[in-house]
Amino acid sequence: QTEGVRVSVNVLSDHKDLPVLFVVRQKEAVVSFQVPLILRGLYQRKYAYQEVSRTLCQPQTKAEVETQHFYVDVSTLSLNTSYKLRVTRVENFVLRTNERFSFNATAAQPQYFKYEFPKGMDSVIVKVTSAMAFPCSVISIQDILCPVYDLDNNVAFIGMYQTMTKKAAITVQRKDFPSNSFYVVVVVKTEDEVCGGPLPYYPLSKNASPEEPMDQQNRQKMLEVMVSPAITSEAYVGSVLFCLGIFLSFYILTLLIACWESCRATVTAPLVSATPARTSLPVSGRLCPPHLPILVGNGTSSSAEGVTDSVGSTESSYGYAGQRSLENVAGRPRLDSLSSVEEDDYDTLADIDYDKNVIRTKQYLCVADLARKDKRVLRKKYQIYFWNIATIAVFYALPVIQLVITYQTVVNVTGNQDICYYNFLCAHPLGNISAFNNILSNLGYVLLGLLFLLIILQREINYNRALLRNDAHALECGIPKHFGLFYAMGTALMMEGLLSACYHVCPNYTNFQFDTSFMYMIAGLCMLKLYQKRHPDINASAYSAYACLALVIFFSVVGVVFGKGNTAFWIIFSIIHILATLLLSTQLYYMGRWKLDTASPHAADSGILRRILHVLYTDCVRQCSGPMYVDRMVLLVMGNIINWSLAAYGLIVRPNDFASYLLAIGICNLLLYFAFYIIMKLRSGERIQLIPLLCIIGTSVVWGFALFFFFQGLSTWQKTPAESREHNRDCILLDFFDDHDIWHFLSSIAMFGSFLVLLTLDDDLDCVQRDKIYVF
Repeated sequence: QTEGVRVSVNVLSDHKDLPVLFVVRQKEAVVSFQVPLILRGLYQRKYAYQEVSRTLCQPQTKAEVETQHFYVDVSTLSLNTSYKLRVTRVENFVLRTNERFSFNATAAQPQYFKYEFPKGMDSVIVKVTSAMAFPCSVISIQDILCPVYDLDNNVAFIGMYQTMTKKAAITVQRKDFPSNSFYVVVVVKTEDEVCGGPLPYYPLSKNASPEEPMDQQNRQKMLEVMVSPAITSEAYVGSVLFCLGIFLSFYILTLLIACWESCRATVTAPLVSATPARTSLPVSGRLCPPHLPILVGNGTSSSAEGVTDSVGSTESSYGYAGQRSLENVAGRPRLDSLSSVEEDDYDTLADIDYDKNVIRTKQYLCVADLARKDKRVLRKKYQIYFWNIATIAVFYALPVIQLVITYQTVVNVTGNQDICYYNFLCAHPLGNISAFNNILSNLGYVLLGLLFLLIILQREINYNRALLRNDAHALECGIPKHFGLFYAMGTALMMEGLLSACYHVCPNYTNFQFDTSFMYMIAGLCMLKLYQKRHPDINASAYSAYACLALVIFFSVVGVVFGKGNTAFWIIFSIIHILATLLLSTQLYYMGRWKLDTASPHAADSGILRRILHVLYTDCVRQCSGPMYVDRMVLLVMGNIINWSLAAYGLIVRPNDFASYLLAIGICNLLLYFAFYIIMKLRSGERIQLIPLLCIIGTSVVWGFALFFFFQGLSTWQKTPAESREHNRDCILLDFFDDHDIWHFLSSIAMFGSFLVLLTLDDDLDCVQRDKIYVF
């Protein structure tokens, strides 16, 4: 049995300028230290310790039984020095699996213990806990070599190490230690600043020298260590299969639904052909019977008799008279030509500019009023969203991958586990990757994003086939079909998975924007798609949209770097936030048909601000009347209230996590617009079909559970690494995945469901003429 030997020294004489030197000579090692022991802290502060204890190194031996001798040499320049020298055996020097052991340690009395891997065990987790946060300590895992680096000034020289307040955990693999054993070294630091504690007051008396060391008196910490087995290779395989099974089941479910639709179309087609007086063509595997709105997933054709007015009684209140017939629609010349389309034509109407103002400023608009542009032009315009985000993804992802690989290499080479903010109690390594489970759980974003792209591709193929047949419904009915934004959304979801995985290779303060950049893009693209549904002609171009999103990401980086406690930054950001909200509100309210006529002679005389005040006085005070566009005004007033409140909250509270605060602004605006869209859809007499209704309910439930796991907070780079580890928790699923991994699972499913809601929400209008579909 291996026994540890500990040498303890206490110098009783008070000769600080004449220290006593102790040299312990062993077979293969020499340990030397002076008493009082001088250790340096931050800014070269000196701390003196009168009591010193060191455990002697245990060199490797091939003999089964061997007695080792050591010698202690004592020397000093003092003529009269007294000291106490005590040699003791270390209890529980060899740690046992799943057994806890408690001990005390100080900066001058470090402790270390030996652990030997049992047969058949390839990896273990070393857990060290303490009831007291301070003093700050360091946990190190070192190979069985002499000397052992067990002082504050050298503990980081070899092995793996991490700072600690109340919790620390390090996963150790047998392959990294050829001797099949290692030392667990615990060192108490001289200062607490690295763990987030205050820097101690450094007292200086009148006659004291700045070089005089400071006595820290009794600075000790009680700790408890336990070594437990880590998961086996079978658990890795099972977890990978579990992850693949969850998300591949969505592919199977989608395939089954497609087969069911196809079979249903095959069964119902003969029934339709048997009734020639009231026939309708099959649409996406369904029929569009007369006067019955249906779910048309791909915009294929049905007969003219199948076109209905789904708004019914609300027509008179909106002031639309007469009905348009779809007779001979297929025979009309199509607006989109086969010639090439130049970018300069992207915002061109056949009407003159005055006609734009007449149409877009009507009190009640229908989709036909905002779907007048050349379809080929719009198709190319919205395809740019996809190509732009694909280009952004390539140029963004490549340096990110290179950077995180470098981070992981630095962690592996230096052994400094304070670089990355993992949940160390549930961080399962694989190869050179420290937390494979956090990377694997992002697979859902990629697989479900790819599935969404396949669904969109199928819809576009079917829609293009309908256009080639000059199908009446594809040309004149339903919400205009533009798939470019959908492709961009699916690509953004896949990139969110890739970049989130990159972030979790080594999560820390400097690369957090990798995890959030495409979240901003997803929120922005969803809002744009929702607006595009009823405003296809006046939606933002890809260039302006991505420029705005780039500005948001810029503010995110600036806020993370400079925003913490910076009052000036929060004032500037709040002002920009409010001004952007007002500018966007004006743009949406007037459908883009407004401008500040700075070129007029009156502008130079009175100034823009005075003219704005004059308009407000004339319209709101002198002849006060209700707004012309009531619905839009309600939405924008609510939006301004929410955004002004968020701006005030940020200015007053100044949250530390600026990136999450900025993301919350985007999500709140998206939810507000989505709720408004649903309410106005129902208010206009339209209905929500079964599939989108089930998607809404299911997605809402999944989002609720996902947010619950997100707010568990297993780590945070807003604090020091040691403080972040206080939030670490054990795995909760298959002994492999933690709370944040479940957030990845659920949020990827919820985002996929949200995209399906946007895709199918207006399928009830596919048999309704566009001049009967209202704009809101």
